[in-house]
Amino acid sequence: MLDPEYLVLDIETSLGITLAIDQGMNTPVCLNVDFEKIHQICEFLHEDDRYYFDQLSSLTGIDNGIEAATMEVIYHLYSIPKDYHLALKVVLPRENPEVESVANIWRTANWHEREAYDLLGIRFTGHPDLRRILLPADWEGYPLRKDYQAQEKYHGMTVKYDRDDSVENGELKMEN
Repeated sequence: MLDPEYLVLDIETSLGITLAIDQGMNTPVCLNVDFEKIHQICEFLHEDDRYYFDQLSSLTGIDNGIEAATMEVIYHLYSIPKDYHLALKVVLPRENPEVESVANIWRTANWHEREAYDLLGIRFTGHPDLRRILLPADWEGYPLRKDYQAQEKYHGMTVKYDRDDSVENGELKMEN
């Protein structure tokens, strides 16, 4: 079993980076990481034989809203041979959310980072192909941002969907 206190101490000693265990998230253990150090820590966790986090299971972006003025990226790591689970969290300024890509460490980060970029506008510097992955290249805005306003039309098609206008008494209304 991975000892989080030992891991934090080892990273701090090996890399000279200060970390904190996120007390609000305990399954898996989550470490709060300075966004400027995320690549260095990920590289260490991947390459050190004592940990060998060989899989990036997921990368999630979160918009904390206008009032908080921050966004987060959470990396879920897994070591298949050691059966270790770990999450890393970075907090980014909402005005300019940018963090270094880890796609050169885990190839799965390529698509995860593109999704976070596409839906939240988080930029990953050094990414080999940072472009939209789910939405068309000319889509306006980032749909998972809390202040997102959908455009009215996209290439002549109505974008806004009002559920109340299309359902009546539980039945879908069909226009003639």
